[in-house]
Parts: sequence; structure tokens; C-alpha cells
Amino acid sequence: MQFTIEKEVFLKGLSRVQGIVEKRNTIPILSNVLIDAGEDDIRLTATDLEVGMQATYKADIKKPGKITVSAKKLYEIIKELPEGEVSFLAKDNCWIEIRCGKALFNIVGLAADEYPYFPQAGQDNFIELPSKIMKELLDKTSFSMSTDESKYNLNGIYFQTLNIDGQEVLRLVATDGHRLALVQNEIEKADIEELKNGVIFPKKGIFEFKKIAEEGDGQIKLGFLENNAMVKKDQTVVIMRLVDGEFPDYNRVIPQPSDHKAGIHSDTFFHALRRMAILSSEKSRGVKLTMNKDLLEISSSNPELGDAREDFEIDYSGQEISVGFNARYLLDIIQAQDEENIILQVRDNMSPGLITPAENKNYLAVVMPMRL
Repeated sequence: MQFTIEKEVFLKGLSRVQGIVEKRNTIPILSNVLIDAGEDDIRLTATDLEVGMQATYKADIKKPGKITVSAKKLYEIIKELPEGEVSFLAKDNCWIEIRCGKALFNIVGLAADEYPYFPQAGQDNFIELPSKIMKELLDKTSFSMSTDESKYNLNGIYFQTLNIDGQEVLRLVATDGHRLALVQNEIEKADIEELKNGVIFPKKGIFEFKKIAEEGDGQIKLGFLENNAMVKKDQTVVIMRLVDGEFPDYNRVIPQPSDHKAGIHSDTFFHALRRMAILSSEKSRGVKLTMNKDLLEISSSNPELGDAREDFEIDYSGQEISVGFNARYLLDIIQAQDEENIILQVRDNMSPGLITPAENKNYLAVVMPMRL
């Protein structure tokens, strides 16, 4: 196998797979990238058996073939090479020769026939969304995924299609038990059984999904193959094994509308929270919100450091109410949405807070209260 390729193109492809290759080295070949040279392009494949990626790049193929090589070492080598064309030669004994300018590397590879099988997608039964919208949906929910490995059914985002008032929507929900984020977007009618029933995309797969969505414009296709979700964009395919578990009934967590309802300017709220969080407890990050007529007071206290208080005007006409929240959870929620004003609703001092954008009915977040 032999080909030449622009360094910049090769580097881009190799950087993409770094987040997927197996770091723990339980199966040595999983730390490798599979390079498959066809007629006029190369295909890079990486997998850890949970999440896999395959992408195609233009190259000048002298001799087709396949080889696997350490993804990390190859990336480090290509990154340090001078600009220009990289010559790649795989010999019969699985040694690989890499040349660029006057630099020459000889590294050891592994035979391609040992590499795990990568499923190939058909062309039908996908839903399509613009990258920009998919990125927005993932940004508005991914911060709420659980990091507790024992709560495996919360280690990801729940995807489901629903028919609401005659309109088909794709809904994403994430929760870690302390907060919840829900966002939905209208889609063309999609008859995909998996999405109707609801499926959980794994956390690692979500991170790769986000990277693809962030790379330029274009449509993202979403489909399923056996127990895997398949994400396609241009010449890149990401496959991830769905989380095998039941997602909790999130509708029970979402509080009903309340009389204690305040309209708050997002940016003012965000920066005041950041200031008050400085003196909050290192462990709980708790801040106290007190809503009174047209005024919100935020305060924090730490016996070892001191206390802080700040108030600003809001749109509120209910009775005085105080409730404690984790400042970081509130900051994550405000940062994830892009509306100028938000609505905060609480029923009493021990009830969850419901946060929605003032103008957007397709997004909501719930945050659990704290005793302060």
C-alpha cells in the first residue's frame, strides 16, 4: 500500500479520531487507526467497540491496501512534519515508512485483518437536520448528562420523536438527577421505530456527535442499525452503541406552572451569579435567591471566607420567596440558551426551579433546590 496526501488533510483526519481510540490498551489494536487506501482516497476508521468513526479523504493512491497503526503516534508524527505532501508506504512486514521533506520515519503497524468490523449504513430511513440546529440541540442538553458511571442510564442524552399538535418533533432530554434539560425541534415526518420508542445515546458518542455538528454547515443524517445509532455528515460516519437501559419518566420531574414567576434579564443574572458563586461553599456551590416585588437578591455565604449579596430589578409581582440552588447548575442552564430574557418559576422554597426562555417554547430546564 502506498499513497501521498497533503499534511493538513491527513492531520485533520487523524485529529478527529484521537477522542475515539482506546486509551486503556486492553486490546492493543483498538489504539490503532485503520487506514484503507482505495482508488483515489483513503478511509480512516477508529473504534473502541462502543463508539466508532469512519471518514474519507482525498489522496494520490499509488498502490491500494490496508494497514493499522498507532493513532496517537501517527498523529504526533504528522503534526511535527513540515508543510507539504506526506508519502506513506506500508510494506509486507507491516512496517510503515513515512516521508515528508527530508524527514523519514519507520514505524511498526499491525495487519488490517485483525481490526474490528465497522458496520456499513444503507441509504434509507434517516432523519435529517441542519448541522447548526443539531449543534444547538446538543449544546442545550449535554451539560446535564450524568458523570456518575453507576447511573449508566443517565450517562447520555435521550432522543425521542413525538407528535405534538399534529407536528412531528425530535426531543432531546438529559438529566443527572440534580438538573434536567429538555429541547425539541420540528422535523419532517420520520417513521423510525427506535426514535418513536426513545433511545439513549452514550456520553462519549455525544461528544463525537457534537464535533461533527460543529464542523461547518451541511445536513446531519441520523439513523439506526441493530443496536447502534448512526450519524452521517458529508464523508464522515459515527456509529455508537446505544445505552441499554430505561430512561426515567422525565415528565414527572418537570414542575407545573407557578404563581411565583419572574422575568429576568439573562446576562445580568449570569454575571451576578458568577460574582456570588465566588464566596459560595466549595462543595455545594449554593447561592440563595430571594424574589420580592420587582427585585431579585442573590446571596452566598461561606463561614471560612465571608459572605456576599447583590440585587437587581426583575419582572415579579408575587409574594416574597427564598430558595437555594447550586450556582454552577444555574450558570450552565443560562449559558446554554441564547435568549435575552428568561422566566424562573418556583412553587415554594423546597420545590424545583423551572427555567424557560421568555420567547422560546421549545426549551426548558429544571434545577433541584438546596437547603442553605
